[in-house]
Amino acid sequence: MKKLILLSLGLFLSFTAFSQTPEEMKAWQENMTPGENHKWLASMNGDWDATVTMWMDPSQPPNISTATTKNDMIMGGLYQRSQHSGNMMGMPFMGESITGYDNAKKEFIATWIDNFGSSIMLLKGQLDKDTLTLRGSMLDPASGKDMQVKEVFTKLSEDSHKFEMFMVVDGKDIKNMEINYTRKK
Repeated sequence: MKKLILLSLGLFLSFTAFSQTPEEMKAWQENMTPGENHKWLASMNGDWDATVTMWMDPSQPPNISTATTKNDMIMGGLYQRSQHSGNMMGMPFMGESITGYDNAKKEFIATWIDNFGSSIMLLKGQLDKDTLTLRGSMLDPASGKDMQVKEVFTKLSEDSHKFEMFMVVDGKDIKNMEINYTRKK
């Protein structure tokens, strides 16, 4: 472990050694400093109750369940870890996302993992007022191919927000999940 820490420190120092000008050092500093978009994410920190509505087939009634979520900022306020637990389709469900705003690329980037699969979903997008729209892909294990997805997070108030997930089929957004969050008191 000590060797790993020393190696990591050495790599960091190597990268910063290339950045000797004040402009380059300023760029590195700006990239590692949380800004307004990070504050927006942090506003949803805390513990949440969730009502999950999921459509496996749009022509059938949805499956409705409850869950809990804990959001907290990590890595000095650069990323939000979101941990989810509940039941889905009669089985225990756990999921986790990491969402951050990349100051250099000027975009949000998010990952998602859960115990219902071994694939990692990767999404990118932009914030428009209090709505964050992310687009990306996830593996369809049945076909072995990537499928396009869209996620929309809407902050409704300091104590509530909504998540919507869409599968993109033939260029059309088909809603398959909605989660309504209420801050635990």
